[in-house]
Amino acid sequence: MQRTLDQLKINEKGVVASLYGNGATQQRLLEMGVSDGAEVEVLRYAPLGDPMEIRVRGFHLSLRKAEAALVLLEESAG
Repeated sequence: MQRTLDQLKINEKGVVASLYGNGATQQRLLEMGVSDGAEVEVLRYAPLGDPMEIRVRGFHLSLRKAEAALVLLEESAG
């Protein structure tokens, strides 16, 4: 079962498989380092659940859940 980044809980990790969305949104995510093969970890959610803070390539980023829903993660082997 494949999941998207917005479905991860705090401290869960995943590896980016692909990105959905229009060109501008995809480009923005790529510029922030969210690209195929990058490991991402959810650090925390804002009190109302949006935005979320993630770690990718050693950097901390805040993403809206709508943006995180465009990041498809690889299926886990387990």
